[in-house]
Amino acid sequence: MVLGPVRKFSLTEIYRTVKSFQQTQISFHSKTFNQSQAAALKPETLSLGASFSQSHHLFDEIPRRILSDNNHLLFEYSRNNLNVDALNLFVRNHSLGFPFDGSSLSCILKVCGCLFDQNVGRQVHCRCIKSGFVEDVSVGTSLADLYMKTANVVDGEKIFNEMPEKNVVSWTSLLSGYSRNGLVDQAIETFFCMQAEGIKPNPLTFATVLGALADDGAVKKGIQVHCMVIKNGFEATTFVSNSLINMYSKSGMVRDARAVFDSTENRDAVSWNGMIAGFVSNGLDMEALQVFYQMRLAGVKLTQMIFGTILKLCATLKELGFARQLHSRVVKDGFDSDLTTRTALMVVYSKSSEMDDALRLFYTMRGVWNVVSWTAMISGYLQNGGVEQAVNLFCQMRREGVRPNHFTYSTALTAHPTASLFQIHAQVIKTNYEKSPSVGTALLDAYIKIGHTSEAAKVFVLIEEKDIVSWSAMLGGYAQLGDTEGAIKVFLQLAKDGVRPNEFTFCSVVNACASPIAAVEQGKQFHASSIKSGYNNALCVSSALVTMYAKRGNIVSANEVFKRQRERDLVSWNSMISGYAQHGYGKKALKVFEEMRFRKMEMDGVTFIGVISACTHAGLVVEGERYFNMMVKDHFINPTMEHYSCMVDLYSRAGMLGKAMDLVNMMPFPAGATIWRTLLAACRVHLNVDLGKLAAENLISLQPLDSAAYVLLSNVYAAAGNWKERAKVRKLMDERKVKKEAGYSWIEVKNKTYSFLAGDHSHPLSDQIYLKLEELGIRLKDAGYLPDTNYVLHDVEEEHKEAILSQHSERLAIAFGLIATHSGTPIQIVKNLRVCGDCHTVIKLISLIEVREIIVRDSNRFHHFKGGLCSCGDYW
Repeated sequence: MVLGPVRKFSLTEIYRTVKSFQQTQISFHSKTFNQSQAAALKPETLSLGASFSQSHHLFDEIPRRILSDNNHLLFEYSRNNLNVDALNLFVRNHSLGFPFDGSSLSCILKVCGCLFDQNVGRQVHCRCIKSGFVEDVSVGTSLADLYMKTANVVDGEKIFNEMPEKNVVSWTSLLSGYSRNGLVDQAIETFFCMQAEGIKPNPLTFATVLGALADDGAVKKGIQVHCMVIKNGFEATTFVSNSLINMYSKSGMVRDARAVFDSTENRDAVSWNGMIAGFVSNGLDMEALQVFYQMRLAGVKLTQMIFGTILKLCATLKELGFARQLHSRVVKDGFDSDLTTRTALMVVYSKSSEMDDALRLFYTMRGVWNVVSWTAMISGYLQNGGVEQAVNLFCQMRREGVRPNHFTYSTALTAHPTASLFQIHAQVIKTNYEKSPSVGTALLDAYIKIGHTSEAAKVFVLIEEKDIVSWSAMLGGYAQLGDTEGAIKVFLQLAKDGVRPNEFTFCSVVNACASPIAAVEQGKQFHASSIKSGYNNALCVSSALVTMYAKRGNIVSANEVFKRQRERDLVSWNSMISGYAQHGYGKKALKVFEEMRFRKMEMDGVTFIGVISACTHAGLVVEGERYFNMMVKDHFINPTMEHYSCMVDLYSRAGMLGKAMDLVNMMPFPAGATIWRTLLAACRVHLNVDLGKLAAENLISLQPLDSAAYVLLSNVYAAAGNWKERAKVRKLMDERKVKKEAGYSWIEVKNKTYSFLAGDHSHPLSDQIYLKLEELGIRLKDAGYLPDTNYVLHDVEEEHKEAILSQHSERLAIAFGLIATHSGTPIQIVKNLRVCGDCHTVIKLISLIEVREIIVRDSNRFHHFKGGLCSCGDYW
């Protein structure tokens, strides 16, 4: 058909005609759309002969519309993302009876997919069936894509399987749909299946499958696909290279990502952003800045995506000055109205502790606030200690009608106790977020922190699709509360469910095995598991192993792990120092400390508690004073109650009770129960009745129902032979219904723990145990042992006192260990009270005559008895 001369229209006429056309269009669309491109239709933004919207007016003047011309306009709308206009045009043409073909239907189905509108898509689907175009390959492909985009995987698969003809676009569309819906395995299977069907992948196919592999972390398959990309000659295609950079970066293979980036000739903004983001996500911040600098030199225009990535980097590095420069550039380039960019700027200011700037920026977003901006602001205040402001913002957010998401709840839960945990939990249930892994994990962690393990366990059970973070949090909660059995049960269930533990899981379960009630062998078993899984050298795991072995009496193994550590953190150093101190190896503890000083390692208050304790157990008073002064004057660490308690213990054990009291009197805060208990115990050893009475009175005033104060004071009177005053103290205990804590000793034999009380006859092997004690008694006397009955604080005959001493719980446990284990096997026992001096002497002799190493963990420290000597050097 030959068209006559086309009359030129003024801009005003074009604008008026288009507006009139829009108002008369018939729409059956089920939703109200926001036409963001309205500005494009204004007269000042239109140009003659170039705009497709002009052709729309020209078509109105043509009496008979040609199908190809109609489709051309439809495609132009679609290509320019004017999806609402495209849909309305199709509806108008259909209502006027204009013809359409497979291309028309394919295009409008793509439009429905972009609008995520399955309802309209289904109506178009019906029209495809009715008109016979459903078997058209482009229509079938668009239909499958529509259903996949609207999360209807079943219908998408059905359409694809029923297609009589499939091309590379069809297969790529299905692959992309699987990937978009998180079905990575199906996406990869589809990729290999299409090749088996003889369909050669195109660059878009490769880009799509590489994206799926990146999300799944399947880097081995990704490398295979990379080889196929090279084989097919697509390595020079920019968007394929971008997908490779993304895959290698997400898999931690940054060098490979950089190699792909460097070999990409035609880099676009996505290439640069992908490389920068790859460095940022892998913690290579300086390299990321270097690439950003190279990008600026290359003259690449900054995009919204690049601003987002580099602002994230600024937040990590707390580069406030650079962030302010970027803020200026954001404004200059016209991105300051973008909500995502403004939120990223807010995060930078929050991370840099500039909360006033963050809040000012936040309030410029009034009217366009979304849940992300609110959550970022709440999180910023929490990170900077502004708990009340965070809670107020959370409440204001609710009043503004913005519904919190899982990030908001996870963040708000850290504000406990300022924000009520139970109220937030109620809101979580109401908004159906309790099953969310992130929210559920935050909830159970909050309950664990307040000691409500049972509530935490209930929350844990409700979490759907538990990830390793959820498992580790629950396991860590049990470990934190010393519930070894609960922690191990969670670990075993995790393994049973096929979840692979990570370094934090092993760290938590090893910490649980450091509990005094844990079986000795359990920690070793989890150490072996960590080696098998390759996590034994992870810093948090190796540090936990050092702590566990030290606390469980195996200081040799603790030192072996410590020596093998590739890197050490403060926890490792502190654990080794405290471990040696607790095991009586004071000089070794100080040697580790001096090595720490030589390496100029960071120190904290815990470091010096270990050091002063080492001096205490080794009787090194002068050295203890020196290290205390070093802590205050050189490291500017303010002494806490624990530091003063260690110093009081140092003086008290050395018999310097006057110095100990002087220190108590000059403390900047009132002495706590531990200090008075330490003084009272020293008064019993050094027979200082007056000071003992003063210490007991202060201790009883702080802890009136604690039996230790009464027992220690009565022991002071008994040691001084003042039985009358001792009787008064015992009577006072009865009147106040204070029960003395019974002395127990535990021993583990063949993974079973046995407990003993003084004079206990409940054990099935009780007769053999007492026969062994009698035998030991004879051999001890032959070795020159004389019972020290001063440790029997009862007004009874000497023979009775000797009998009482011989049946102390630790002796019963050791006797059982001797008959229940093979000759030469080390014996380890735990006692809840302090070992008395006479038992200390006896155990030294038993280690000599039985040729056994005996390890005793009492309420105060570890004692390693071997060859008639003790590691404590008798500073017990």
